[in-house]
Amino acid sequence: MQFTSYELYMLINSRPTDRPLWLANADLSEADLREADLSEADLSGADLSEANLSEADLSRAKLIGAYLMGADLMGANLESALLDEVDLSGARYNDDTKWPDGFDPPPEAIKVE
Repeated sequence: MQFTSYELYMLINSRPTDRPLWLANADLSEADLREADLSEADLSGADLSEANLSEADLSRAKLIGAYLMGADLMGANLESALLDEVDLSGARYNDDTKWPDGFDPPPEAIKVE
């Protein structure tokens, strides 16, 4: 199931602040999630291919096994995110992208200068 822009807006902006967003295995391919607060969200196994996550807050998010092929991660905050088995093939990032301590983006990801 793919979400409409309105459904995504409501999911992200109307959740209780004391509960993380749960979108495990969701189809978020090509979603516009610019500047979205996805901190602590469970996105395990989610399809985020070609999604625009520029400037998004993904700190402490669970992205285990997520698909981020071709995603825009420029300026995204992924500090303390769980990135085990994540596919970053073709994902774009820049110097403003914040990664978890000790994480090095794979060569399949593209650094934009």
